[in-house]
Amino acid sequence: MPVSQKLPCVVERIVSHGERVYTIALRPDRPAPRFRAGQFLHLALDPYDPSGFWPESRVFSIASSPSDRTVVTVTYAVHGTFTTRMERELSEGATVWIKLPYGDFVVDGSTDVVLFAGGTGVTAFTAFLQALTPGSARAVVLAYGARRSDLLIYRDTIEECARRLPSLDVAYFAEDADAVESSRLQPGRISVAALWPRIAEPSSTHYYIAGPPLMLRDVGRDLLERGISSEAIHIDAWE
Repeated sequence: MPVSQKLPCVVERIVSHGERVYTIALRPDRPAPRFRAGQFLHLALDPYDPSGFWPESRVFSIASSPSDRTVVTVTYAVHGTFTTRMERELSEGATVWIKLPYGDFVVDGSTDVVLFAGGTGVTAFTAFLQALTPGSARAVVLAYGARRSDLLIYRDTIEECARRLPSLDVAYFAEDADAVESSRLQPGRISVAALWPRIAEPSSTHYYIAGPPLMLRDVGRDLLERGISSEAIHIDAWE
């Protein structure tokens, strides 16, 4: 496994999605170390002195593909002091520090998988989905939910994946029920019950959950109550 590295990065691009949700593209001063889809990084706003301690930081899933290590992308929602600082202080051209890679929340593509993604939790899966090829034999079911349909900010990326991947089945969920405009977008929060009929072999499938703490708890509990082994349930709980 690659040794983690500390890299200064220029903030190349900031995209505001509304509702205090942002995507930032970071260009490190040299190619980032190799990482696997699903891993995360630590981001620090304050300067890092290699002779001293690593400054205060927060972890974010790496949303960009491991095949491009020249730009590293993360998405965040403003919750708490650190992300409030990010919203206030970050601007294009600014410098931040990252250290990566970390984490073992890596989707095993050797089995059928179901991915539950709430809000910015989808970034734990975007690199995995983009790396899949049309010849992938294993079934992938994705449930992607947000408070509002316009906050499904990776929907275009996922739709592109769905067009080229016969094995990928996608269901979207939005809490603003009035926004439902197709059978693929369902009202309400992500639901195991809504996804269950789409899972061909539940007992031999692995389940990956990334999103807000309440969603992690509810989806994980529902899967256990349906007889799914705890070893087949993988939770991205670093937040």
